[in-house]
Amino acid sequence: MDLEANADALMDGLQADLERLAAIPSVAFPGHPQEPVLQAHDLVAALLRDAGVPVVERIDLPDTAPVVWGEIPPPEPDAPTVLLYGHYDVQPAGDPALWLSPPFEPTPVPGGLRARGIADDKSNVMAQLGMIRLYGGRPPVGLKVVIEGQEEYGSAFDAYPPTDPQRFACDAMVIADLGNLRPGTPTLTTGLRGAAELTVEVRTLAEPRHSGLFGGAAPDALLVLLHALATLHDADGNVAVPGLRRDPWEGAESTEGEFRDLAAVHDDVPLLGSGPLGGRLWSGPAVTVIGLDAPAVDQAASAVVPYARARLNLRFHPLQDPHDALDALARHLLAQRPFGVPLTVTPGDTGPGFQARTGGPAYRAAMTALREAWGTPVSFAASGASIPLVNGLARAVPQAEVLLFGAMDSMCNLHAPNERVLLSELRNTVVAMAAFLREYAAEHRAATRR
Repeated sequence: MDLEANADALMDGLQADLERLAAIPSVAFPGHPQEPVLQAHDLVAALLRDAGVPVVERIDLPDTAPVVWGEIPPPEPDAPTVLLYGHYDVQPAGDPALWLSPPFEPTPVPGGLRARGIADDKSNVMAQLGMIRLYGGRPPVGLKVVIEGQEEYGSAFDAYPPTDPQRFACDAMVIADLGNLRPGTPTLTTGLRGAAELTVEVRTLAEPRHSGLFGGAAPDALLVLLHALATLHDADGNVAVPGLRRDPWEGAESTEGEFRDLAAVHDDVPLLGSGPLGGRLWSGPAVTVIGLDAPAVDQAASAVVPYARARLNLRFHPLQDPHDALDALARHLLAQRPFGVPLTVTPGDTGPGFQARTGGPAYRAAMTALREAWGTPVSFAASGASIPLVNGLARAVPQAEVLLFGAMDSMCNLHAPNERVLLSELRNTVVAMAAFLREYAAEHRAATRR
């Protein structure tokens, strides 16, 4: 089968269906209407049925948008089964004034389309659908298709797979909620950093006191907190918390120029930390102050501040235990007593990282497939973001190889204004998924006959 020619022939229809799906504001966050989420669910289910998937079901869990479940049985008894994962929900659009076009009106851009969720993750849903269409609904492996409806906000589905491992039983998984390091660079993601949060607070006075009468001796809670927060990093901006794992990064990474553009760093502002970017972003820790309770400048009074609080977000090495990582950060803060004032630390939620096993038959098949689709060798990267369901799936099916690749790229503005997808990346992902199934089926067949 000429995969590339067949994929090219499918692209007009895939683009039209992607535009239909991206026009639905399927935001599964509190305060947003449920009807568009259900509409997106129904469209994805209908598209799978039309592509020839014989079993399409709906999984309902408490307080969770419905999951689309599809299944194609293996074509022969010894054929492997591959699980495909994606999600049809999207992030909120944010401030519409920051968009160059309405966020839920798919709009052409050079080489692609712009809309909220058109990359994350509706492009990958369509790539999976395109692969199924390419095979006429009869791929060379068994397929289980899981399209989630509340990934962006989080839901009961994150913990569901280990409670029903037989449903998710497979030989390999393709988690299509990522993409390439840059357009045209086929990329397998091998690690996801873990995440945790905590709150640190300081109370020094019963209430504010005049800064002229009491300042200089009365302990300022905000100054105490700022001194504590300043201990989290060294002079170069590296995390200085003992017990947080940092390993050298040996895979591909963005250039500093690419990263500065992607992060929108001002020209006169240096980047934090030292050493290769991969170690700072993927195989080492990051601590970010994501919230601060302090008097607003516009309403500031001449008074000593009696109370201050900060919320910290911690990202840690994919293989570090999440509780150990959070404990290390909490211990460090509790050991600080700026001006002799103690801090109160309240741990929050944690989520484990993930490190994929490489070198197995699925990885070999994927490297061949991605090189075929893009015409260039595969790069390996990691992600500072987390995908909670990956760990749930890995616990449900611990023997399955987990592959992370897809149609997005690091420049697609996911979660940001003016999100876009390149049609060339979508097309190549369809080819890569189809070639992966072909290669994996052949490897599996050869192994069973040895």
